Amino acid sequence: MLIDCSRGSVMGGALSHLRIVEIGSAAATSYCARLFADFGADVQKIEPPEGDPLRRAAPLTPKGQSAWFAFLNFNKSSVALDSNDPGSASRLSEMIAESDILLDGRGIDAAGCPDIDLDALKRAHPGLIHLDLSWFGDRGPYANFAATDSTIRALTGLVKMVGPEQGPPMHAPDFQTGVLGGLWGFIAASSSVLGRLQDGRGRTRHLSLFEASIAVTEYIMFEAFSRGDIMRRIGVNRFWPTFPVGIYETKQGWLGVTTVTPAQWRAFCEMLDLIDLRDDPTLFLGVDRLQHVGEIERKILPRLRQRTAQEWFAEGLKRKIPIVPVPEIADLIADEEKRARGAIVPVTVGGETGFSAGSMQRLTGTPPRRGGRVPDVGEQQARDDIAPRVAASKPAAGHRLPLEGIRVVDFSMGWAGPICTRSLADLGADVIKIEAIQYPDWWRGVDRRPAYVLEQMYEKSVRYCIMNRNKRGITLDLTRPKGLELAKRLLADADLVVDNYSVEVLPKLGLGYDVLSKINPKLVMMSMSAFGAGSVNRDCRAYGSTLEQGSGLPSVVGDANGPPVMSHTAFGDAVGGLNGCAAVLTALIHARLTGQGQFIDLAQIECMMPFAAPWIVAHSIDGKTPVKYGNRHPDFVPHGCFRCAGEDNWIVVAVSGDAMWPKLARLLGREDWATDAKLKSAAGRRAIEAEIEAAITAWTSARDPDAAMALLQAAGVASGVARLPIDLLKDPQLHARGFIQEVDRAFIGRHPQPSMPFREGTAPFAIRRAPPTLGEHNREILGGQLGLSDAEIDALARDGIIGTEMLMEEQLVKEKKRAAG
Repeated sequence: MLIDCSRGSVMGGALSHLRIVEIGSAAATSYCARLFADFGADVQKIEPPEGDPLRRAAPLTPKGQSAWFAFLNFNKSSVALDSNDPGSASRLSEMIAESDILLDGRGIDAAGCPDIDLDALKRAHPGLIHLDLSWFGDRGPYANFAATDSTIRALTGLVKMVGPEQGPPMHAPDFQTGVLGGLWGFIAASSSVLGRLQDGRGRTRHLSLFEASIAVTEYIMFEAFSRGDIMRRIGVNRFWPTFPVGIYETKQGWLGVTTVTPAQWRAFCEMLDLIDLRDDPTLFLGVDRLQHVGEIERKILPRLRQRTAQEWFAEGLKRKIPIVPVPEIADLIADEEKRARGAIVPVTVGGETGFSAGSMQRLTGTPPRRGGRVPDVGEQQARDDIAPRVAASKPAAGHRLPLEGIRVVDFSMGWAGPICTRSLADLGADVIKIEAIQYPDWWRGVDRRPAYVLEQMYEKSVRYCIMNRNKRGITLDLTRPKGLELAKRLLADADLVVDNYSVEVLPKLGLGYDVLSKINPKLVMMSMSAFGAGSVNRDCRAYGSTLEQGSGLPSVVGDANGPPVMSHTAFGDAVGGLNGCAAVLTALIHARLTGQGQFIDLAQIECMMPFAAPWIVAHSIDGKTPVKYGNRHPDFVPHGCFRCAGEDNWIVVAVSGDAMWPKLARLLGREDWATDAKLKSAAGRRAIEAEIEAAITAWTSARDPDAAMALLQAAGVASGVARLPIDLLKDPQLHARGFIQEVDRAFIGRHPQPSMPFREGTAPFAIRRAPPTLGEHNREILGGQLGLSDAEIDALARDGIIGTEMLMEEQLVKEKKRAAG
């Protein structure tokens, strides 16, 4: 189905033909809905007369508006419905019947939503797409657990590895599960829109916030599984499995540093004039350097204090080292490039005007709206860019995955790009992964020494496998004319191409969007660079850790007088990949409706900024330095990470509402606290917060962490054991829900794989195809799809344009000499 669009888009917004109803109170559904609103969808937010409870969440502006709510809800309209009104249920049912998508947060907080017969609505309107959200899903031992953002992150392995060696782990403030869940929710709902364009069927998706957050920890979970390493907390801004990765003080400002490859380590040592460290063979790999943390820091820390963060950043650019200045919130707001790109946008809430994190899905053909207004309770916002609805066709018989029929050419490597394309493959897209025997995916390993290559260790990397399931894989040397020609032939019939190289790589090869769009006008192309194709910092090298360091988030994590604190070694990779997936699904919907492709300029560092969004909004209005709460919370009292029995065992406990407080007080044996009127509110409990924390510690320290969680949850108190990522492999909730699947693959045999965090029905999306070995599908794709003969394929292999074995360092040197000669 095509829409005639004289303005080059679907009436001014790629998604402006969609009607969305949002019910319940959940940050994840609110963020999901805002992502749709960013691209023009008409979003009706249903609230009780007193407003969504999130309207009262800290941090607050001077006029008492929630900065978090403001970030989640601009460009929507609000409908106030009183569940005590007999006509409210029928009005809501009518609105849902006239919509395309129902975003349902009642599994987190019903927020006075009127009762509706959802099953009857779906039977009457089989094209309705329904996303429903809960903390843990509808089954399993955790299904009825009380939860908060922090207890979820504790259970998913996002807390225990962060903070000082001694004392409690240090966890970031709330807001992370809302962003992660919102991104996954958008992927679930927008892919269902694409599926409905194909077969007319509405789809129901059930999303678990617990499982959604595992996207950030799955890499370390499976690295630990494959290596058998014992992980532990080793200090603030120190992380397994490589070093140095952290934030360091300079002469002026803080500097984020990441060294992964041997070349980066050598360049970093040369920059600091530490030749002895550079030449030490025992420090060749990051995992080796982890054994000498103290010795290395004693040498690098004094050197880093000799120059400013900006000066080191300039040096790092010259030497291609992934380092970046660590900004304060005020620095983000003042950044002219971020405003120009739409990463920082104006927002109005309750009569106050400031700035917010914008849309990070930077489609250049149908760009997102730049900022907007947050509706008052019950306020309809006038819109002149709403397009006519695209009515769903009569549902076709049979069941198909929503992205079947979509072909993706995947040039991405590592984590960020591959998790984007893995998600598309999981949903049915045909993803063709392109590597080269000269330069295979770097998550196969960067070691080119003979022992590593000859033992085919590059085929035994579990982290590569979890990011590349359900894909087909070929090798092509794109620096050779024949390899380049074959790539163009593949792209001529593709729907999407994704890369996360540095911005200049594909254009220099002759595979820039200006070339490819002429070959294939319907093609969507996404570049997933660190800073964006047009950025002044476009040449900066970066990893997921660099993205977090430069996002503003570390500046609000940790203790009031402490340094900026990273929350995870490669947080930005997973977040960049999910944002990339959201962006391409938006562009693919537009392409299916109009036949028009476009270029997406995704800057992964911007994708991390939503995690700092509440402070961006608040600071832009009040000008005050954001408060750092450590493990405490601005709204919940008590809230923290408490010691349990045994070595380095901890549990996060959070009283997320006043009704929960007496339950905790009685469990602690403090009936006097449970009945004390002065302690009924969080503000009252704040006065004796330290005393309450001491009582919780006395109670938890005598108990095994899982036993403590069981007792707390039985009493109705939100809590979560601070687990290591590897513990998730035996987590009872994940096993009860079948989240961990097993895949059999050449070279490594059976190994565990995570599922997507949403499902249709009770079972997760199946893993249909094992991750490809290097060049596994060369003959199938080059012969079967492009029509090359066996003789032509054999000639390509003899010439090294394709192959199935990684080249060693000395072989690469010979190839370069041959090419030069």
